[in-house]
Amino acid sequence: MILASFRSRSRGFTLIELLVVIAIIAVLIALLLPAVQAAREAARRSQCVNNLMQVVLATKNYESAHEVLPPGSTNPTGPIANKPTGMHHNWVSQILPFIELKNVNRNINFNVSVYNPENATVRNVVLNSFLCPSDGRGNGGSNIPAGISYAGNHHDTEAPIDTTNHGVFFLNSKVRYEDIQDGSSHTIFVGEHFREPGDLGWASGTRATLRNSGHIIGNNRPAFLPVSPSPATVPPPSDDDSAVAKGSSKPKAAAAKPEAPADPVGGYGSYHPGGANFAFGDGSVKFLKSSISPRIFQFLSNRSDGEMISDETY
Repeated sequence: MILASFRSRSRGFTLIELLVVIAIIAVLIALLLPAVQAAREAARRSQCVNNLMQVVLATKNYESAHEVLPPGSTNPTGPIANKPTGMHHNWVSQILPFIELKNVNRNINFNVSVYNPENATVRNVVLNSFLCPSDGRGNGGSNIPAGISYAGNHHDTEAPIDTTNHGVFFLNSKVRYEDIQDGSSHTIFVGEHFREPGDLGWASGTRATLRNSGHIIGNNRPAFLPVSPSPATVPPPSDDDSAVAKGSSKPKAAAAKPEAPADPVGGYGSYHPGGANFAFGDGSVKFLKSSISPRIFQFLSNRSDGEMISDETY
């Protein structure tokens, strides 16, 4: 009789108790989600670093085999425009045998334009080794050539891709390691960039695979910096043209902003928060913040400007 009375008084959870439990679970999930996302981003960034290490190692192996770095783009005349006209075979196609992609390289007809129908099939091949995991957009398609997340360094300011660029991959370039007078550990070879509408794919030696440091990291179209005629003697713009010069109490006059070129090559950027990964000539990969001094960023992209750069500045 007593047992029956006890059973009659037993009951389940009230609605309020259930709501409290659900609220607690929701709070815990909200607290845990950023940590999970951060862990996933760390894994993606680590994979991106590994990709860039493999890419820059392939360029070093190419240089060992050919005694020069691969050309950024090939064409009888310059400068290179972002148009599907010309030969435009690039550094990516040349290093494929050194990154376990020999079959893709063999299917490229280097005797005709990269845009020739004979090269249409190979241009649509997706190169996963050249894709950052954080760049989750689709790739390729029946009428869209496959793109990549990494671009070679062609110049230290915004300028057309030509034979006179100061980077390591440019029009008909044949740069040797001994030509990199600033040292390979202080010279950017390859960095992350945003794939943009109108890019011509990984096989094209245009802005699809070549970029410059005339832009703030993370901005596709920032204020364009003037092209320096000879960075070895004419220093790039200072960090802030309106700032007070060192040792002077007078503020410097603000520099006039040059007009943006009609067909800019563009700069670097990534989907990693705060900056982008860059591969240097010595095989190292470093994460450069978007807040890096524009002056230092330009120095790192010039193979022989003669400037001494402290590792603490980037």
